[in-house]
Amino acid sequence: MAVDEPTERELRVMPWWLVLIGLLVAVALGWLVLDLLLTEADRASQPDTRATLRIDAIRTGLTVVAGTGGGLALLLAARRQWIAERAQRHQENVATRDQVHRDRVQAHAEAVAEAAQRHQERQSGAAEHDAAERRLTELYTRAVELLGNDSAAVRLGGLHALERLGQDNPGQRPTIAAVLCAYLRMPAPDGERRETEVRRSAQRVLTRHLRADDAAHWPELTLDLAGATLIDFDAAGCTLVDANFTDAVFTGTTTFSGATTRGRLLLAAATFDDVVFDGLTADGEVLLDGIRVGGLASFDGVAFADGLSCRRARFAGLASFHLATFGQPTSFDATRFEDAATFRGAVFDGALSMEHTEFARSANFHSARFANMALFRWTVFGAEALFDRAHFIDAANFGRARFHSMASFRDTQFSRPPQVEQARAVADPGHRWPADTTVQRLDDEWLLLVDR
Repeated sequence: MAVDEPTERELRVMPWWLVLIGLLVAVALGWLVLDLLLTEADRASQPDTRATLRIDAIRTGLTVVAGTGGGLALLLAARRQWIAERAQRHQENVATRDQVHRDRVQAHAEAVAEAAQRHQERQSGAAEHDAAERRLTELYTRAVELLGNDSAAVRLGGLHALERLGQDNPGQRPTIAAVLCAYLRMPAPDGERRETEVRRSAQRVLTRHLRADDAAHWPELTLDLAGATLIDFDAAGCTLVDANFTDAVFTGTTTFSGATTRGRLLLAAATFDDVVFDGLTADGEVLLDGIRVGGLASFDGVAFADGLSCRRARFAGLASFHLATFGQPTSFDATRFEDAATFRGAVFDGALSMEHTEFARSANFHSARFANMALFRWTVFGAEALFDRAHFIDAANFGRARFHSMASFRDTQFSRPPQVEQARAVADPGHRWPADTTVQRLDDEWLLLVDR
């Protein structure tokens, strides 16, 4: 930082002749005064008076000379004092400038040293980072090589090596999850029990790190298991982010109980033996279009906040949606339920479409609540159709539906008369139709329902 310094005039040396002139001036002034006084003294008439005046004149002249000389001495003393003060100020200024210069030099030296230290630290950090990256790459490459080994035991070791690598290096977790998903998507050799165990282990590695309440949780992982073959897949309590299981084959018992989905859950065209979704919470859309379930399918207590699409699906075993909640438009169009299906106590906050849906066994909608439009057009009820105590807040349309067994709407609430135009039902004395429903007999076997 620069220091503002006052500008000093150049110090000039007093020449010797100037002092001499001052002395001559003092002597001349004294001589002049003395001469004037002596002249006046000589005019006195008395000798005694003249002598006294001459003595006073001489004394006065000497006094003038002495006073003038004293004045000159005081002037020289003042000049010496001024020069001394100026010299002291100059020394102080010089000392200040020297100190400022030393401070600047010290600050510059410190800045250079700090920059050198930072540079050294950056180089050291870069070297450490490069070494860590090289080691990480080596570990990753080695683990992947183990996963591709012909020996099942070595592949298991590769799985655990990848898991340990991801546990210690959070930045590698998405890549490791992608590698494990790719491994599971690869075709599995038929009949190899050891490979089955390796795949089970790979599944467990993935799901173990998808549970948010677990200390080993790896957040924000996405699963791409489209077309994979999964064995007794257990995702209970997992958090699934944009999970893709399209065309996957699930053997054994599959469970998503208590899981939470964020984003879309894609299960279109997947195949299941038995599957349990009880208590699942879905924040995004769930796609079950074209799924095939050979055994039990349980969706009890599921919350589909953003809707469900389950078109052209097939449920060979019991399908249970007991107390399920459907927040957005839901579609079961062209789906076939080959065993009993229950929606007892289900809540449909969005529109429901079950057009061309087929229930081969009983369809139970007891105490279900339909807050929006409910479409059952061309729906085939192969056994009992139970809508007892259901509540239709909006329109309900059963146009051209087929009731092959008893239909019951006992204590069912409709905000407006349901549409039943051209719906048909077998002649069964156990039918309990909505109030004011017009029923006509077609023949000995079939009844026709018409709108008024």
